[in-house]
Amino acid sequence: MMTPIGPLLITASDRGLQKVEFISGREFAKEEKSITLQKKKARYLKKAKKQLDEYFLGKRKSFRLPLDLMGTDFQLKAWKALQTIPYGQTVSYGEQAQRMHKKGAQRAVGGANNKNPISIIVPCHRVIGKSGDLVGYGGGLKVKKWLLEHEQALQN
Repeated sequence: MMTPIGPLLITASDRGLQKVEFISGREFAKEEKSITLQKKKARYLKKAKKQLDEYFLGKRKSFRLPLDLMGTDFQLKAWKALQTIPYGQTVSYGEQAQRMHKKGAQRAVGGANNKNPISIIVPCHRVIGKSGDLVGYGGGLKVKKWLLEHEQALQN
């Protein structure tokens, strides 16, 4: 799927979305050629594309999609905590750790967020450094900045 800030790869299982990640144009062309869809997966992918299109147009602030996340217990808790951060707001890694009742685990939270397979929908871009700095985003800091500005979470 093409977005205003580059191509996104979206994959699903029979239970829901498994991956939403920014990829290079070369990877996008390769993936586009190799994707074969089964009906149930196609339905999830179609819904995800529609909701992401609405997000990029500024018409959607939350997502209603089934997710099929796979990770450690800690990662799953971290990703669940990410989903509680409202559109247009940010929290620090320490604040996310506190929300998980894991005070002092900000480094572990950062590591879990780094493994988040479902960008934007599980909004790891809304987590920033303690000092307010933009740090650590798999899609790159330019993309993180764009997403936060899009959500008006950053004061210019």
